[in-house]
Amino acid sequence: MARKKKEYGLSQWTLMRRRFFKHKFAIIALVVLGIFYVAALFSQFISPYNPARRFSGNVYSPPTLIRFSDGNGFSFRPFIYERKMELDPDTWQRIYVDDTDKRHYISFFVRGDKYKFLGLFETDLHLFGTTGKQPVFLFGTDSLGRDLFSRVLYGSTISLTIGLVGVFLSLIIGVILGSISGLLGGIVDNAIQRLIEILMSIPQIPLWMALSAALPPYWPMLRVYFGITIILSVLGWTGVARVVRGKFLSLREEEFVLASRTFGAGQWWIITRHLIPSFLSYLIVQVTLSIPGMILGETALSFLGLGLRSPAISWGVLLQESQNLRSIALHPWLMIPGIFVIIVVLGFNFLGDGLRDAADPYTKS
Repeated sequence: MARKKKEYGLSQWTLMRRRFFKHKFAIIALVVLGIFYVAALFSQFISPYNPARRFSGNVYSPPTLIRFSDGNGFSFRPFIYERKMELDPDTWQRIYVDDTDKRHYISFFVRGDKYKFLGLFETDLHLFGTTGKQPVFLFGTDSLGRDLFSRVLYGSTISLTIGLVGVFLSLIIGVILGSISGLLGGIVDNAIQRLIEILMSIPQIPLWMALSAALPPYWPMLRVYFGITIILSVLGWTGVARVVRGKFLSLREEEFVLASRTFGAGQWWIITRHLIPSFLSYLIVQVTLSIPGMILGETALSFLGLGLRSPAISWGVLLQESQNLRSIALHPWLMIPGIFVIIVVLGFNFLGDGLRDAADPYTKS
């Protein structure tokens, strides 16, 4: 009873905010996702090397171990050992051996490969790097000797933004068609609902494959990116449309809507000023829970070779090298991009759970 008295008179957004900040996993997820998006925004600065740069002497090099101490004592500056590549005489596999007599210290704000910072001006300043000739590979290298850490950071730019762009387009399509369906009813409602049922009954992976295969192979990376985004959006609006339709059906006969019609308010005014704001919190939750599906869709298509293609860089493209068991057994670090996909998807799911609980602040915790 005392809790209800404290909440009496507070706005819905204030109640949602208070309820959300009580959800610990949602707060942690929000922080983690914020770090991921900041890292994607400044990926060129954080990456020690250009993602296309090849280190011919470090093909399939395992992740570099950063040290602060060894047999020679403790060092306040992190360092790595110089690494040499040898061939196993029996298996002819590459073996990398650390030379413990040669240290290479890691420094911050070093000069390296040139890039355009945020697309504004050219610079060669990077967050960290080594003082010597030995490069540092935090996540190892791929089959061409390219730094996987730099490529994961660059790939996050596409893999993380494609979810936001795709969900934004799905939200627009879903709100428009769901509003029309719920407000007009009749033949229009039946037609839209039958279309939704047809789209939801088609297996998604084969449909994605068919639509992605229709994209011309000669298209540049940017056009393929938007093509994949539109494909995912066309398939992802059905859930939003059904939520919007259900809310419209339940709200269109409410007293505040009937009062607006009595005073001569038009349909567009009622939709934008009364109906949509009434269930905006539920739309936010729906959007948050839809982003992981968009990210997984792009990753799956690129992994199968039907989405983004090299030289484009996304987490799905990076996972293409781990398609066979031999690569996973000999070079397990090639699976690292998949770990980032899992973390981001879990983060959005936890964030969506927190928003879903906060969307109805009057329920008991």
